[in-house]
Parts: sequence; structure tokens; C-alpha cells
Amino acid sequence: MIGVLISIKEDTAELKELVKTLGHEIKEEFVQIRERATPYYVGTGKIEEIKEYVKNNNIEIAFVNDPLRPSQWYNMEKILQIPVYDRLRIILEIFAKRASRKEAQLQVKLAQLEYEKPFVRELFRRIKEGERAGFLGGGEYVVADYYEMIKRQTRKIRKELERIREERELKRRKRREKGFYLVSIAGYTNAGKSSLLKYLTGEKVVIEERVFSTLSTKTCRMFTGKSVPILLTDTVGFIKDLPHWLVDAFHSTLEEIYLADVVILLIDITDDVEEMKIKASTSLKEIKALKKEPNIIIALNKIDLIEEKEIERKRRIIEDLLGYTCIPISAKTGKNVEKLIEEIYKVLPSPARFRVKLPKKIPPDFLRWIEKSASVRYIKMDGCLNMEVVCSQRIKNKIIGKCEKVGGEVIICEN
Repeated sequence: MIGVLISIKEDTAELKELVKTLGHEIKEEFVQIRERATPYYVGTGKIEEIKEYVKNNNIEIAFVNDPLRPSQWYNMEKILQIPVYDRLRIILEIFAKRASRKEAQLQVKLAQLEYEKPFVRELFRRIKEGERAGFLGGGEYVVADYYEMIKRQTRKIRKELERIREERELKRRKRREKGFYLVSIAGYTNAGKSSLLKYLTGEKVVIEERVFSTLSTKTCRMFTGKSVPILLTDTVGFIKDLPHWLVDAFHSTLEEIYLADVVILLIDITDDVEEMKIKASTSLKEIKALKKEPNIIIALNKIDLIEEKEIERKRRIIEDLLGYTCIPISAKTGKNVEKLIEEIYKVLPSPARFRVKLPKKIPPDFLRWIEKSASVRYIKMDGCLNMEVVCSQRIKNKIIGKCEKVGGEVIICEN
């Protein structure tokens, strides 16, 4: 569809990217710098100018660079006589297009219903006052019925998402019992999180240079040859100025950050400095809102696309801004990714190491279980079975308990 962009602030780059992602074309921008929006979002003179342009240029849709109050949306649609999409509705439309898994579809639907509620209430109020409802409206009873439907569907979706959350928690518990540590990749949308997941795990991951290409979490094992097993999770990208209800709708996805042992905050180093600052600050703020005192490792991605001097300049700026050491990496070529892996293992607890002396006659399944659960450094037969085991601290007590249960002796080694 051919549309116009309307803004009361100078920076329209992100909105244009969002509109482009939806597949629409912006024919003209109308920017009127104001400290606060009016009942028509822009001034009355500007809205009349936009109205004339829309009428004379076959414009089909208007995109607004902010969330709109229901009354503003109603006034703008009434005067422009075309659909008006505010920033949140554009984001939700992208979510709806991208959601492929059931959980993501439910999360998007819940967010859409939460978004619609105040607008439907506004329609209902206008109809009660005798006004024509406009493009998205209907009669009084139609609107009232629709509002009740929103409430019913919201309750139903929340129950279903809670069931999915409980299933995921059960999976997490089993992973922890097997000794795994959980590492989440977080960051602003389009920072390269899926590319890093693919590089670190070797899994087939769909990678697109588009915003919000990931709406569902994907968890894969990271194979590094080290004794502490790690599960890596890609998460939905952050974006600035999202309302709490939209963040809440994706709670079951974002809880992967809340429950992670380590969070990798990925930042796109190819952005200009001011954009990097905004995205980095937004992402760090969101992570800290989700998790108190998180273990954060910051990686500056896409260093293969810029010069070394520029990498160093931007690294220093972001380190000064956030107060964290940053690791410049390329998830595409793998440059410096080993440094990132080393940093992850520095943050996690050191592996447990102990020697075990077992009786000759033990069940074969027992040895297979140990080899599957831990790294066995050596096995020797000397009247009994001697071995050295290295494992995650999470499974240490379980292995020791089982060894002692079959009559074994355990000696803890100093790391």
C-alpha cells in the first residue's frame, strides 16, 4: 500500500524500516517538531495539509511515528478518511506476519487484543454519543459484543500460554538435572542473534536481515569440547518504547533471559554511534528489568563489515556508556567468537573434578550413564575400577551419590 509518514520528532529511520518490513511504501513524510502531541497528533494546519495531500495523491494509509491515544486515532481517521497505523500497530502487524510457531501466534494474538481494547472502548463511547464510528467501527451492539469477545479470548489465550510455560519449565528442570547451564542471546532487533546461535551450535537457523525475524525461542546445545554443557537460546529482539502490556504478552519468551545463567547482549557495531547508544541502553535496561543482577557479557557484532579503527572507537564509546567490557566479534566469520566462549566459561562455575574407585561388578548401564553425563578423563583397572570424572557443578552431587550407592569411593580433587 502507498502511504504517508507522520511524525512530531525528527528521527523517522526506525519507523521507515518497520514500514518497509511490512511491505508498504512511503510516498511522503510530514514532520512537525512538537514537544507534545495534539488531539490530531500534529497541529490543525498540518493535519489539513496532510488531508489535501492524501486526497490528491491516492494515499491508502498513514503511518504515525508514535503510539496514539484512542481519541487521536479516531480524530485522524475521521479527517484523513484512510486507515491510520500508529507505531505499535505496525509492530504488531509485523509480529503477526512473522509468528510461525503456536506459542508465538498466541503471544501475538494476546498483544493484538490488549492493543485493541482501548480503541474499541473509544468507538463505543463515540457511538453512545451519537457519532459515526468510522472505518473500524460498527453499531453499538456490534462494538459491545466485540469488546466482550476480546475479554473472553484474552482469558483463553493466557491459560494456554500458562500451560506452555509450565511445559517449558519442566524441560528446563530436566536440563538442569542433566547438568546444563543456560545462556541466552539478547539484544536489539536485527543485531545478529540468530547468526550467533547458528555459529555456536551448528544448528540450522533461519537468518534474515529484517527486524523481528525471531519471535519464538530456539534452544540448542553448544558444542565446545569443554566439560560444562551449555544450552544456548535465541530470544525475541528488543525495541525501544514498548508499553508494559506488549512486553508482558511475550513474557514466556523473555523469561529465557530471566532464568539464564549468562546473558549475551549483542549489539550491532555497524550502526552509527548515536543509534548504537540508544539500542545498547534500551537492551541493557530491558535485561535488568527482567533479571536482577544478571551475568551479562556484551558482544559487538558484525566487525567484518567495518574498519579496525572504527571498531576500536565504537568499542570505547559503548564501554564508557554501559560500564562493561565489550568483545568485538563476527557471528558470520567467527572472528573473536572463541574469546566470547572463554568469557562465558569464566562467568560460569568451574567444573567439578573427582576420582572414583568402583567395585569390579557394577551394572554396564551405570558406566554408560556416567560417560553420558560427564567427561571421563581416564579409566584404569587395578583390582577395582578407577576413573577421574569432570562434570558440571549442577550434576556433581547426583554423580557422587550414584557412585556411593553402588559401593564406590569418591575423592574430590582441587581444581
